[in-house]
Amino acid sequence: MRDSAVIDRPGLSRVPSPALVLGSILSVQLGAAFARTTFDEFGAAGTSALRLSWAGVLMLILVRPSLRGRTRRDLGLVLVFGLVLGTMNLCFYEAVARIPLGIAVTVEFLGPLGVALAGSRRALDLVWVVCAATGVVLLAHPGGSSGLDSLGVLFALFAACGWATYIVLGQRLGGRFAGADGSALAMIVAAFVPLAPGIAQSGGTLLTVHALWVGLVVGTLSSALPYTLEIEALRRIPRHVFGVLMSLEPGVGALAGFVVLGQSLRAGQVAAIALVVLASIGASRTAAVAPAPLEP
Repeated sequence: MRDSAVIDRPGLSRVPSPALVLGSILSVQLGAAFARTTFDEFGAAGTSALRLSWAGVLMLILVRPSLRGRTRRDLGLVLVFGLVLGTMNLCFYEAVARIPLGIAVTVEFLGPLGVALAGSRRALDLVWVVCAATGVVLLAHPGGSSGLDSLGVLFALFAACGWATYIVLGQRLGGRFAGADGSALAMIVAAFVPLAPGIAQSGGTLLTVHALWVGLVVGTLSSALPYTLEIEALRRIPRHVFGVLMSLEPGVGALAGFVVLGQSLRAGQVAAIALVVLASIGASRTAAVAPAPLEP
């Protein structure tokens, strides 16, 4: 028996898939903006460790996953998925520590966009690839005095690879585990990824009452709630459609960065974000792959 409507799959089954994805986007971006305000105190890795640790605790309490009857293949999938989650989150926070939130989200968004384009079979997809590539080049602003921190961009690209892998593995996980059992177990694994660098950056401050409160808020907004919503969405829709629905992510990230963090963007950077969003919209109109059923 579930303790929360957020975790209860039958309850979520009445929510339209687009609403699930939109709720996930809003939650993630607000959580990321709030997390950025704590980097001076805990560091990017420290905040990531707090986020994932609390997310794991929350998921365990709410889901109470069971390992009974699980095969080695199931557990191996959980392990890999958890490592991907942890690495993706750590890389994204390291990116946000160096470049504006909206830009970090846009670069990271190349992951789901790539998944969406990979699911299509039309020549027009080359146009969307060019749009996305142009957007990233405009964001990087190579050679200019206002160019972005190259390490920050690199971390965002690593996060993009992690996000693409997350989508692929997430659909498999949703097909093999009931409810949110798989994501809850994977979150525990993910929490160990940023733990060592987080302790190195923050030390004993991670155990203060304030740190625990920050971890609770960020873990709920950025991990426990959105991952539950996304796993349920991935259970119903194919990977390329999920990637398309996430096309609002860069715009929402830029808005959250502006409202919460006061991070304004130049006209060229706004245009670059728009190009990436356009690429996603275009992919949604040309990705004509029939939905593949999930494994029972």
